[in-house]
Amino acid sequence: MDTAQEADVRDLEKFGYKQELRRALGVYSSFAVAFSYISPSTGIFTLFILGLSLAGPFFWWSWPIVVIGQLIIALNFAEVSSHFPVAGSVYQWTKYLSNRTYSWFTGWVYLFAGVLTVAAVVATVPLVLIPLLNNLGMNLGTDNDTNRNVAALVLLSTTLLSIFGVRLVAIVNNTGVVFEILGMVVFALILVLFFHHQSVSVLTDTSYLGSSNQIGTFLGAMFMSLFVIYGFDTASTLAEETKNPRREAPRAVIAAVIGAAIIGAIFLFAVVIAIPGDMGKFVTDTGAGKYPFPLVTIIEANFPSWAANLYLFVVFAAIYVCCLAIQTSTIRLAFGMARDGKLPFSRVLGAVHPGLHTPIGACIAIGVLAGLPLLYYAGAFLIAIGATGMIYLSYILGNIAILLARLRGWPKEDAPFKLGQWGLWVNILGVIWGVAMEVNFLWPRNLVAGNQNPPVSSLPNVTFPGFLGDIPLFEFTLGLILLVGVIYWAVAQRKAPNATVAPAGARA
Repeated sequence: MDTAQEADVRDLEKFGYKQELRRALGVYSSFAVAFSYISPSTGIFTLFILGLSLAGPFFWWSWPIVVIGQLIIALNFAEVSSHFPVAGSVYQWTKYLSNRTYSWFTGWVYLFAGVLTVAAVVATVPLVLIPLLNNLGMNLGTDNDTNRNVAALVLLSTTLLSIFGVRLVAIVNNTGVVFEILGMVVFALILVLFFHHQSVSVLTDTSYLGSSNQIGTFLGAMFMSLFVIYGFDTASTLAEETKNPRREAPRAVIAAVIGAAIIGAIFLFAVVIAIPGDMGKFVTDTGAGKYPFPLVTIIEANFPSWAANLYLFVVFAAIYVCCLAIQTSTIRLAFGMARDGKLPFSRVLGAVHPGLHTPIGACIAIGVLAGLPLLYYAGAFLIAIGATGMIYLSYILGNIAILLARLRGWPKEDAPFKLGQWGLWVNILGVIWGVAMEVNFLWPRNLVAGNQNPPVSSLPNVTFPGFLGDIPLFEFTLGLILLVGVIYWAVAQRKAPNATVAPAGARA
């Protein structure tokens, strides 16, 4: 063991933890796993139809808005991750900067947000893989049962990869990121140079927003961008497996957001400009369900079949490594909480295999939990909205805890990445942004523009007999997770001893 590794081990011991996970991630791998979680290919493919059908090409402007908002969050998180290089992200940060009850609920919400995100991404894979395989000569169905079975097999494979070690995960992630970046950039450049059917002016055309409630419609179209740009804190969640994490994890957090922002903006611009024929008719047909995967329609209209298949393969590879990155991050969060005795069956979930250096119990548990939403398969779209809303809620909880700590004088120690006097203002802006976007998710509205766009309010409700009536799906999911959490906390965690070891300067 060299000097650098010994320093990382001693640093981890200050938090009361011994080095059990394999510290194998370098600079690029740390960036790659965070970029893979964001995965602009995955999010754009999943919800491009929502943005385009609601706001037309004008929805492109939601991308830079969300990028700026999430970059503010990323800057704040980068500084905190430089102070707390331990597995668990917002759970760990709130544990040291707030109190154990607040941190437990933050971790609980974030844990199930991660589980739902895994389920949403796994459910997206069949939408790409089945058409690709059928184009290559297979004859698979496109019904819900087939989609569910393919998604379950993909989830099984990513769970097995997670069990067999972070080094294997890093190899797959590093390769997948290269595919995604090169694929998106190359396809975008070819579309812009040779297949620009639309004028750039379509990006400023607000007519697709309708004549009333234009702001509300645009905010609904923003869901695509909101679904893409999160998970950048994965670089800090894997801090115990990263070399020199106090320096490298913050850099990876920021680089992942900036990289995804640039590549996503170029790709979105290119595919909008490459929409064939009349823009208004394409948007109307997309909203009516004629093009369930408008990105594929755009690619197939401009490229020969072999190139369209290559695009589907690039997207499949990106979605697969995205799922692997999200699952790895969620597993490390579960491991971090279980190691502190904060979850049911903590002894099993927090145990690390001595040979593989992975928390096998946590790997299996996250795989099983992520598979449960597939039992009632209603499409990746619905799971994605629920997951995104919960992720943003956990980010809000983390930002509030960090802000209160700053007001009490934190940070008192130096760190390799620091915001200095700007830290407080970045934190305040982050809280404002997060709360505004959570309101955006929860706000009841009827987004019908010109009688052609599908209303977000048409999302299915969960129906109960009697006075409860219909409860919106997202609110029901969040309420159920919080209810179970409150019961478990009251029974098992309320009077549990606090075993947190706070290094010098950790608390404000």
